Amino acid sequence: MVAQIQVQRSNRSMHHLRRYWLGYVFVSPWGVLYLIFGIYPLFLSFFLTFFNYAFATPETQSFVGIGNWLRGLTDPLFWKSLGNITYNQTIFIAAKNGIGLLLAVLLFRVRFGARLFRTIYFLPVLTSTVVLMSIGDNLASPGGPIQRWLLENGWISELVYWKSEDLYPMLIIALINTWKWFGISTIILLAGMYSIDPRLHEAAQVDGANAWQQFRHITLPLLRPQLFFLLVVDVINGLQMFGEVLSIGFDVYGGINNQALTPVLYLYATAFGADERPNIGYASTLGVLLAILIAALTFLQFRFIRSDYD
Repeated sequence: MVAQIQVQRSNRSMHHLRRYWLGYVFVSPWGVLYLIFGIYPLFLSFFLTFFNYAFATPETQSFVGIGNWLRGLTDPLFWKSLGNITYNQTIFIAAKNGIGLLLAVLLFRVRFGARLFRTIYFLPVLTSTVVLMSIGDNLASPGGPIQRWLLENGWISELVYWKSEDLYPMLIIALINTWKWFGISTIILLAGMYSIDPRLHEAAQVDGANAWQQFRHITLPLLRPQLFFLLVVDVINGLQMFGEVLSIGFDVYGGINNQALTPVLYLYATAFGADERPNIGYASTLGVLLAILIAALTFLQFRFIRSDYD
């Protein structure tokens, strides 16, 4: 009986392959590229975590076992980078999605010129990160218009050289990133609002619910899938922050006190930095640890949203 079932499954698989062979031919180039540039580097990175290795001097390779893993788990700079990015993303996620939600609500009520406003709000998303970071750096610099205005109106007593401070760099980067990406949240949340059945709001209005009560008890709960999607994407992208810090003028170590250091910057500095002998093995360990952290956070987020729906 078992053998007969296996034969039937094999026949179905062969029939499926003969029927859709052309589709497999078309997708095979992508599959090959994914194996070469996705799966193979992943396994190679894991393999290199057990070695001290440098591209420039491969003859100095040495097996260290779990030494790189122990070093990564106790590395103060790695934990410093995680603390920096947590602080940065807390501000960024709250500001970006808060502004996006507010604008989505306003645009949902706009009937004249709505497409024009959506286009204007989305333009920063299309602008280069390097360009926006350079503009934000000039605006927030001690000689820039923002600090001059704050000084003239008595909001600050002296110019702030924020790149030398401990808390300001990640705050400024988060605000500039909010300026760049709030358009994504606006469009996604606006699309979610259009997918809500208007009869729900009409029924609530008949029952005497005001605009705030309708938003709190109908709109916001039904936007949870969109908000959850934005949260997952923001967390993943935030942990991979790299170009923003370099574009605003910091080195790969995030400044003198590592105040703008991110996990990916530290990974890059470890692999190719000039201050010490590069170690691809330890950089691979940091990359694998970061991948495990991203996977764990994503899994917890999915479990959290599933428990809400159960």
